Amino acid sequence: MKDRRRKVLVVDDDKEIAQLVSVFLAGEGYETSEAVTGGEALRKIAAEQPELVLLDLQLPDLSGEKVLEKIKKEHEDTAVVIITGFGGERVAVELMRAGAIDFISKPFERETLLGAVKGALKIRDSMVEEKRHRGYSSLEKFFPYLAHEVRNPLHAIGGAVAVIQRRSNPDDPILAQSIRIIQEEVRHLSEFVQDCLDFVRPPVVSRYELVDLQEVIAAVMNVASYMFDFLEKKIDIILDIEPILPRVMANYEEIKQAFLNVVRNAFEAMEEDGGSLTIRACRSPENDFERVRIVFSDTGAGIRKEDERNLFNPFFTTKLRGTGLGLALAKRIIEERHQGRIEVESEEGKGTSVIVELPVRIREEEA
Repeated sequence: MKDRRRKVLVVDDDKEIAQLVSVFLAGEGYETSEAVTGGEALRKIAAEQPELVLLDLQLPDLSGEKVLEKIKKEHEDTAVVIITGFGGERVAVELMRAGAIDFISKPFERETLLGAVKGALKIRDSMVEEKRHRGYSSLEKFFPYLAHEVRNPLHAIGGAVAVIQRRSNPDDPILAQSIRIIQEEVRHLSEFVQDCLDFVRPPVVSRYELVDLQEVIAAVMNVASYMFDFLEKKIDIILDIEPILPRVMANYEEIKQAFLNVVRNAFEAMEEDGGSLTIRACRSPENDFERVRIVFSDTGAGIRKEDERNLFNPFFTTKLRGTGLGLALAKRIIEERHQGRIEVESEEGKGTSVIVELPVRIREEEA
């Protein structure tokens, strides 16, 4: 499943650098264009409506600060990543407070550039979604406000820590540990904000299509193996999937998110002692509507009886670092947005099974 081509404008007074960056990103699937002055950049932003601008601070006609100010005033949905030379980090951090999402310092590796582009577009998409929640309940209004108020200082903190890390002594263990703690806390809070937004985000009906659940499961396990690579030798993965599963009408990204939340819980439940995760998928006809059943079974610590009734409640968690939104979001996606069913069967000390059923087709009267 391929995403649409995202528009990126590269602004740098060095035409050769602008073209090199543009060609590289085009090769990665982005739709790119270049500008070598601030004025040209603003004209192209107005005409082409890029989703992301890579903005060099040193331009011949307008300062990068001025260009950023105009972008945020006239094109608030356009994300900006600052490109700065050595010594320009302090200004870049200040510009993150003014609305830039991130910054990268020259010279930069291709992986660094690509990571900044992907991260900025993800944050930009979330911010655009935030604006759509103004007509919802008080809780749904609060989360976008929370995200807006928390994200900007988080970006500034992350940028400032990156500067400190580059300029500090890497052999100082206390300083290195302090920087790592700050980065981990920033990441944890960023994930919490994203979980809140995912929980209240309304479904986008136009993104529903026939989805291959075997493909979704494979994608989820790829992500999980990357997230929990340190557990690779401690946890066995067993897949028992019916060879030809019917496709289901669904939002691919939402179903992937729901499954990933379930799998993440399973991995975390086996983090200390290891174990196995078995994923079974098969047809499950019910009430004249053909359904697909997916069962995620782990051999982790299991769940206490007194906790089971709260598992799907927002913000309920038994983890020291949990947000309590993983299963709540999965339930909202499966049941409210896809007319499916999700339930948990668990025995303390033996493990947990999460059973998901999805209809092959969503009934029109409920869509």
